[in-house]
Amino acid sequence: MERWYGSQAVPAAPQGSVVAVGNFDGVHRGHRVLLDEVVRQARARGMRSLAVTFDPHPLHVLHPDRAPALLTGLDERLTLLGDVGLDGVVVLPFTPALAARTPREWVVEDLARDLGMRATVVGHDVRFGVRNSGDLAALRALALEVGVDVVVLDDARSRGRRWSSSWVRELLAAGDVRGAAEVLGRAHRVVGEVVHGDHRGRELGYPTANLAPDAEGLVPADGVYAGWLTPLADGPGGPVASGVRAGDRRPAAVSIGTNPTFDGLERRVEAFVLGVPDGAPLDLYGVRVRVELVEHLRPTLRFDGVEELCTQMAQDVARARDVLEAPTG
Repeated sequence: MERWYGSQAVPAAPQGSVVAVGNFDGVHRGHRVLLDEVVRQARARGMRSLAVTFDPHPLHVLHPDRAPALLTGLDERLTLLGDVGLDGVVVLPFTPALAARTPREWVVEDLARDLGMRATVVGHDVRFGVRNSGDLAALRALALEVGVDVVVLDDARSRGRRWSSSWVRELLAAGDVRGAAEVLGRAHRVVGEVVHGDHRGRELGYPTANLAPDAEGLVPADGVYAGWLTPLADGPGGPVASGVRAGDRRPAAVSIGTNPTFDGLERRVEAFVLGVPDGAPLDLYGVRVRVELVEHLRPTLRFDGVEELCTQMAQDVARARDVLEAPTG
């Protein structure tokens, strides 16, 4: 899949393009339904399939006080979009100037002229142009002028509710990562660089990979989770010294919170990788890792001492192993 930053970077496609536009935060199952139709329509028409997305999220520019916490950073969003089978993704820098584009300018110039759009796939609630003044009726009228087909899909739903990024945020805020996975179609991910912590886990026999505070991806409610850790590069000492190599997906028990037993103040994401010989520490400092969260095991608790904490940690690791080794489907 090709990636282009700015519409001017996109090469012309004489055959035309089928386009979908959206923030695609999380690339959840509702997004996948829309994007799968883009790919299907493009193949049937002999055209290029494109997704157009924005960076930063429009609300971070227009209404920062109302901007949502993002489910995925841009890199992870592009990785997920690449899994759909699109020919390309266009990342448009969202600026006040772009926000001021009229519905006509957006459809006729930005999409039909610059990206060669000959068909677009949208939902019934599509909005576009300055102050979201364009709707489905306006899109159909403008598309007719420039010879663009409009394919409208019904909302994708489950449990009587439309799949949406806001629903995923609600589920994660409650620690319901299994419910979030139902909407996402995959486990929720947090991606960040491994940094030094207090090294207290190593002293207790449970060395953890601590993610930097600026990790990308919405961090769910405090608690202990079963999950997976995948390094996105080898550690500085190489795959042998690191304990795992780039791309290795390893089971993990993940702690999220401030570590109240030790009066911690900083909220952290820490992953203890299961199955590392002798509990050896992972040399992954400075390496970006992906942490997938599969199931919430328990809330964050304050323990009376180290012995009680270690007993609970052993139980957490055992439960995480059981969850991750359980057959699926």
